[in-house]
Amino acid sequence: MSLGEKLEQDYITAYKARDAVTLSVLRLLKTAIKNHQVEHMKAPDDAAILDIISRQCKQRQDSIDQFTAANRLDLADKEAAELLVLRSYMPAQLSAEELLLTIDRLIAETGATSMKDMGRVMQALTAAYKGQFDGKAASEAVKAALHILA
Repeated sequence: MSLGEKLEQDYITAYKARDAVTLSVLRLLKTAIKNHQVEHMKAPDDAAILDIISRQCKQRQDSIDQFTAANRLDLADKEAAELLVLRSYMPAQLSAEELLLTIDRLIAETGATSMKDMGRVMQALTAAYKGQFDGKAASEAVKAALHILA
């Protein structure tokens, strides 16, 4: 079953179960997918849907940070609940230790020796583990690893 079909099936299940949070998230996700389809004039594949979900996760995380900073914990909790629903469709995330080991291996594979090579390492990481890591954490880890080499 494709990711799009799973989303549609889960939408119907949430509708029947009257699960307001899941229904709201899936409605917004379906709209984003439809916008992508209109923009690119073709139905998105699973990789494109994962990109859309990843962007939605990032938006929710940014909102949580902003609401928490503004002491609006009620809104932050709502966003956190939505983020949990979105993350259930993402592939399993690499642990911090796995990420560091992977970065070390990719630095060796790409022959990276300085900060100039950071783009190559990040590109290789994204190609191999798309959607399975936090970009900000990975970027900081790559910078730290390359800084040690320099």
